[in-house]
Amino acid sequence: MKTLLTTLALAAGLTAVAQTTDTHELVIQTKKVGAQIQPTMYGLFFEDINYAADGGLYAELVKNRSFEFPNNHLQGWKVAGKVEVKTDGPFDRNPHYVRLNGSGHGHKHTVIENEGFFGIGVKQGEKYRFSVWARTTKAGGSAKIYAEIANTRSMGENQGLAGTEIIIDSPEWKQYEVVLTPSATEEKAVLRLFLRGQNGVDVEHVSLFPVDTWNGHKNGLRKDLVQALADVKPGVFRFPGGCIVEGTDLDTRYNWKNSVGPVENRPLNENRWQYTFTHRFFPDYYQSYGLGFYEYFLMSEEIGAEPLPVLSVGLACQYQNDDIHAHVPVDELDSYVQDALDLIEFANGATDTKWGKLRADMGHPEPFNMKFLGIGNEQWSSLFTERLEVFVKAIREKYPEINIIGSSGPNSEGRDFDYLWPEMKRLEVDLVDEHFYRPESWFLAAGNRYDNYDRKGPKVFAGEYACHGANGKKWNHFNAALLEAAFMTNLERNADIVHMATYAPLFAHVEGWQWRPDMIWFDNLRSVKTCSYYVQQLYSHNKGTNVLPLTMDGQTVSGQEGQDGLFASAVWDNETNTYIVKVINVGEQSQPLTLNFAGLKKNVILTDGKVITFHADDLLKDNTVEAPNTIVPVESSLAIDGNVLNTRIGAKTFCVYKFVKSSK
Repeated sequence: MKTLLTTLALAAGLTAVAQTTDTHELVIQTKKVGAQIQPTMYGLFFEDINYAADGGLYAELVKNRSFEFPNNHLQGWKVAGKVEVKTDGPFDRNPHYVRLNGSGHGHKHTVIENEGFFGIGVKQGEKYRFSVWARTTKAGGSAKIYAEIANTRSMGENQGLAGTEIIIDSPEWKQYEVVLTPSATEEKAVLRLFLRGQNGVDVEHVSLFPVDTWNGHKNGLRKDLVQALADVKPGVFRFPGGCIVEGTDLDTRYNWKNSVGPVENRPLNENRWQYTFTHRFFPDYYQSYGLGFYEYFLMSEEIGAEPLPVLSVGLACQYQNDDIHAHVPVDELDSYVQDALDLIEFANGATDTKWGKLRADMGHPEPFNMKFLGIGNEQWSSLFTERLEVFVKAIREKYPEINIIGSSGPNSEGRDFDYLWPEMKRLEVDLVDEHFYRPESWFLAAGNRYDNYDRKGPKVFAGEYACHGANGKKWNHFNAALLEAAFMTNLERNADIVHMATYAPLFAHVEGWQWRPDMIWFDNLRSVKTCSYYVQQLYSHNKGTNVLPLTMDGQTVSGQEGQDGLFASAVWDNETNTYIVKVINVGEQSQPLTLNFAGLKKNVILTDGKVITFHADDLLKDNTVEAPNTIVPVESSLAIDGNVLNTRIGAKTFCVYKFVKSSK
């Protein structure tokens, strides 16, 4: 296998630098409408890595809002005056809270100050909802607190950007809310909570959200980030991640049941990407579960994507656990299997079922109509297959309509891959999740990857993939995105076997990342769509309904020898009556190109021609939060003579050609 890949990579590299004056004729067989392209073909994969959830997609601005960080319950907070951490709070799974006591001196202040996630980003004139669960420490009477958003870097007389006094009027726990409107924009503000006077106050679940969230959901998701996802028009949304599903150990795996119900009582979870890696270290990276399975399902519905949750198979991360005792024995999987069955009930069950009722109580009585369920992530060997078999049997017996997704392991080829594919066929899973984070040479050589896959048995879910630049250039840049586009012609050409594909990872905070490249970057106020984002969007917006055969000199156009670095695929869109041809030139020279739409009847004409061109002069550059529109696709009109287009595609360029089929 390695020898074959090396040979293909060499061939692809040679063709990429070749020069030619001959026109490359791409023949599109319009009469041979082929395989249906699944609505789920191009989608999104979400994992809480790089502060993608807390500090990112989840719009909460307060870190450690319930004082549950285990090593230091005041981590993320500065305190002054008389502050105590107590452990008998109103929420059994989040028992800690803070008592603000009077200082005993009129000129000494008791205050707690939250730093947020790399600061708290607020915009001038926007509204922010502050809420807190609180009570007075003494029966009878009342107490006062002052909530303030402040700019500690200000040179003004007053650091405060917005603030208001709140009267705490009961010795019983209850929630108080106010809206704050900052007088200035600040990326790194803080939230302060002052005790006014000497009467003490207990505070728990201290929260600050923008009022303007995605779809206006109270205490919901960050609007610009969800809008970027919706703008892809994804067919599927996979969550809650990859490795976090496994956990560094089983105690810290993602537990979906802890992520539903009242948000105040969702317990904290240690993030798998927290302190196990030292190259970029974030020891305060936890999961509040404020963004949980209900929110994932709801967002999937609202952006028009099929939800695809992934659950633990009972194996902790195999990279980090060699000891068999780190995993659940096969004969002790009952609770894990029940978690899977209960999730299906939560997503699809009637409101008179236990978990269907919880969904309804959370605000969604209608079922989410979940069709897909992944079991396990990047596991391998018989440790995985013998556990997966238990899940498959139980799910098939109770919910035969659910499509089960297995795995081919962490690699795109090799021993584990070769073992797992036959096992997935034996277990009769519906799709197999393939992962490939690979260098540029791999993507150049993989243009025919799925051409010879067995058409019987499971379909392919390309669940995690991205091109990683060579020679230390493992960051987002146009060249990596271009090679991803080239590879995706192979996905599209083989839509009969490839039913889903999702780039990964999805999000990264510019100050909190541990892995790159990523599809969307953001800071506390801004976000940016990378070149890889635009490649995914171009494919999703132009996926069509059916594959059309496209050849050059009788061969598929996949960067093969003599094709001068060209990759291409074609589809027919039955809904818009449009032919769509995608051509990628990874070579160093522009190429003359002919698109021949063969087989059209004499009374058919091609109209409303358009070409979308995606190109960058500097291959190692990408968009940034400071300059988000540096490299973007450009659409222009295109005329065609009859059924043949003569054109030229630039070097290092991705073009989408579109023509509407009309009658004379």
